[in-house]
Amino acid sequence: MSSILLIGLIIMLIIIFFKALIIDMFGNKNKFVKKLKNAKWFQKTWTAGMFLFALNAVLFFFTCLLLYVLTFLPIPYIHWVIMLFAVISSVFSWIVVNKAWQGTKKNRLKLGFIGSSFYLILTIVFIYGFMSLKPAYPGEDTFMSAIGLVFAIIVTAIAFIACLVYTGFSGKAMDRK
Repeated sequence: MSSILLIGLIIMLIIIFFKALIIDMFGNKNKFVKKLKNAKWFQKTWTAGMFLFALNAVLFFFTCLLLYVLTFLPIPYIHWVIMLFAVISSVFSWIVVNKAWQGTKKNRLKLGFIGSSFYLILTIVFIYGFMSLKPAYPGEDTFMSAIGLVFAIIVTAIAFIACLVYTGFSGKAMDRK
């Protein structure tokens, strides 16, 4: 299981390091980018940041709901497809926000921090859960719960960093356009 987490970490690092290339592959003619660029509320830092916060929350909780529903189905490995789709849709939505935002670099950083703070809050919640993990009854082994919380901490921390990098930092390729 830790090798799968390591592979996911490497893939996310590749996605972060090749951000400019991935963003450049995504055109400005996308209908979501056009709609957000034309929306007056989106060009305000706080409302755009809260939109990104809500978008991250909806994607996260929808993925959790799908994974929960899949626990009732005897289909093996389908949860990996769901999680891969969740990562791709998150990166896609971050690119849309990056392309549609037209403000200053300082406000772009604010927008990215506000939007990615959803994952920071989740990371803090999972750290608290890990630190306060106690057995429900005497003799209960909490090892698997601790492993799950450590994985959750790693995943949400990486999502926070990736969202902040994609939405908060424009990069040289974005500055030229």
